[in-house]
Amino acid sequence: MDRLVAFPTVSRDTNLPLIDWVQDYLAGHGITAHRWVDPDQRHKAALFAHVGPWEPGAVVLSGHTDVVPVDGQPWDTDPFEVVEKDGKYFGRGTCDMKGFDAIAIWALVQAHLLGVSRPLQLALSFDEEIGCTGAPPMIEAMQPVLPRGSMVIVGEPSMMQAVTGHKGGQGFDTHVIGFEVHSSLLHTGVNAIMYGAKLIDWANTVNAANRAAQPSDLAAMFDPPYTTAHVGMIEGGTAHNITAKDCRFSFDFRAVAGERLQDWGERYKARVREVEAEMQAVHPDSRIEISERFNVPALEPETHGEAETLVRALTGDNASHVVSYGTEAGQFQQAGYSAVVCGPGNIAQAHQPNEYITKAQFEAGIGFMERLIALLQKG
Repeated sequence: MDRLVAFPTVSRDTNLPLIDWVQDYLAGHGITAHRWVDPDQRHKAALFAHVGPWEPGAVVLSGHTDVVPVDGQPWDTDPFEVVEKDGKYFGRGTCDMKGFDAIAIWALVQAHLLGVSRPLQLALSFDEEIGCTGAPPMIEAMQPVLPRGSMVIVGEPSMMQAVTGHKGGQGFDTHVIGFEVHSSLLHTGVNAIMYGAKLIDWANTVNAANRAAQPSDLAAMFDPPYTTAHVGMIEGGTAHNITAKDCRFSFDFRAVAGERLQDWGERYKARVREVEAEMQAVHPDSRIEISERFNVPALEPETHGEAETLVRALTGDNASHVVSYGTEAGQFQQAGYSAVVCGPGNIAQAHQPNEYITKAQFEAGIGFMERLIALLQKG
């Protein structure tokens, strides 16, 4: 884990030095790893590898290599150096999710050295933190290169519990383009911020209505038990006495399993068209441009799912767990894999200053992998 954390793989930057190191490390143990380089971002790549019999049916260990920024966070230690203190390992990514990545790499090597009757695969993606955009092309690239796996364990921090469902996410970059006039003649201009505020306030309307509605049995498992709309970033305007020409913000949905992200996206687009019509009634050159920034499918609980069954057998966890954050598990599931989320650490520590994973959780992850390898040796 120390070596992985030392690579500052913030999503806006390259992850190639980390990928180079992992590929060389695996090669040093006789394992051939393959990489897929993003043609639109040549400084980023995914990596995947296979050990055991060259046949379908592998268990896939999936993690992401990118981390969130540390800018402006009050860290007590160097965020890109693992510091052990009070039974905790501090460092950016120790929890989310280089702790799991390190354990998964170790497990792949152990499975190769000890020999397994059922194959094991490793899949390391990029750009998970900006909307899980790196996993789909990685999954597609794996298919012609490796025998197809049958189930995937996504090692996001879950306190080693079997998470069988999570919300889906969809995000839109929204650009409201108004018409500038002096603010004393407000009625002749189109203030992009004020019209954008109508869309932002629509998020409040959606949340209030969803909160008041009776949730489905599936939705009731989540916290909160309904789909949410959210605006987390906004910018715009030139001066206090000019109607704003531009307003840009992100508009995101987190949808409970069982609801279609596409439907929520269409509702947002319909509201955009309504507001745009109001703007163009004042000045025809005004408009609203939106583009999808990410689309992460929900992880749907499976009936007698292979991944869930395996993880429950290895952890002894028979309780029902769902989470409101998104992962790449839904994308693997959408590609035909049985999927579950199970990894060391507490999601409450992710993205925080002084991020950490406890030594006990890290060791629990190692114990999980030891039991997995023993099971794969039996076939």
